[in-house]
Amino acid sequence: MNRRDVSALAGIALLYVALEALGITCPIRFLTGISCAGCGMSRAWLSLLRLDLAGAFYYHPLFWLPIPAAALLLLRRRLPDRVFMAGLALCAALFILVYFIRLVLPGEIVAFAPREGLIWRLLSGLTGGVG
Repeated sequence: MNRRDVSALAGIALLYVALEALGITCPIRFLTGISCAGCGMSRAWLSLLRLDLAGAFYYHPLFWLPIPAAALLLLRRRLPDRVFMAGLALCAALFILVYFIRLVLPGEIVAFAPREGLIWRLLSGLTGGVG
C-alpha cells in the first residue's frame, strides 16, 4: 500500500466521521433512501466486539469479509494477477448477492425507500411535489 492509498483511506475515514457527527450514518441511504450493500456492517462489528456472533450475522452476514478482502489488497503485489482478480470478483459477487437478497427479503436493516432520500425530496420540492 503506497502513500496515496493511505491518504485516500484517511480522507474517506475523515469524511465518514464528519458525516456521522452530522447524524448521517450512511451517505448513500441519506441521498437515495436506499440502503447500501454494506448497511449494518458497523453494527455487525460492534456486535462482534461484544462477542455477539448472532447479532453480527443479523446486522450483516458478510461482516467477516473485509478481513480477507483487506488481506487480498495488501498482498496484491505478491499474488498472481489471476488470483487477485478472482478474489476481488468473489468478494464483489458475494456482496452483490447478499445485497439483493437483503433488499428483497423483509427486514429492519436494509431499506428501499427512495421517497425518504434527499434527492427525491429535493426533486419533489423543485417540481412542486409532483411524483
